Amino acid sequence: MQKKVLEAKNITKIYQMGEVQVHALRGLSLDVKKGEVVSIMGPSGSGKSTLMNILGCLDRPTSGEYILNGKRVAKLSDDQLADIRNRQVGFVFQSYNLLPRSTATANVMLPLRYSRNGHQQPRKKAEMLLEIVGLGDRMHHKPSELSGGEQQRVAIARALANDPAIVLADEPTGNIDSKSGDEIMNLLLKLNKEKGVTLIIVTHDPEVAKYTQRTIEIIDGKERA
Repeated sequence: MQKKVLEAKNITKIYQMGEVQVHALRGLSLDVKKGEVVSIMGPSGSGKSTLMNILGCLDRPTSGEYILNGKRVAKLSDDQLADIRNRQVGFVFQSYNLLPRSTATANVMLPLRYSRNGHQQPRKKAEMLLEIVGLGDRMHHKPSELSGGEQQRVAIARALANDPAIVLADEPTGNIDSKSGDEIMNLLLKLNKEKGVTLIIVTHDPEVAKYTQRTIEIIDGKERA
């Protein structure tokens, strides 16, 4: 039986907007097994971004329980959350979030520099990851010298730097053309197959969701029945 890499139980998230309470998540439960490829879909305002922030340890739920790789994280301090986030979660964003003045290698090395465990050869690891994502000949290029698809490959290599429990991709093909988007999705699936990377892809695009093994659809802060 496959091990659960994350488990969220009865998660709620309430934001206080002046005198009004906004219920972004309303008792949502889900689990993802190790090595799964899952998409999270929903219209704007459905709660999928709030859920992504909680799953990625960027925010805490108002109530409920969240277990990531065997650790209960819902009530951890900011510092503990940051540590878990650095070691257990790899992020791939729609806008790449690369440092513009740094080379591809330097961008991939960044999580390794902040790792509490300290990687012995961060440059070597970064270069190996760039080779894996097909950028062996672009390591010394800065983001402005790379295409959108290439920048997203750098972001994927960076997401893998600390061998995370999950890779969380937020609209990973949103800023690139459809051909590059297909290449990025095929690369993510290849990494899943060859390295056992657990992928959670937040998207509004049904074409992207088709690549995944399972789709969790969220509407009004709950999973659609």
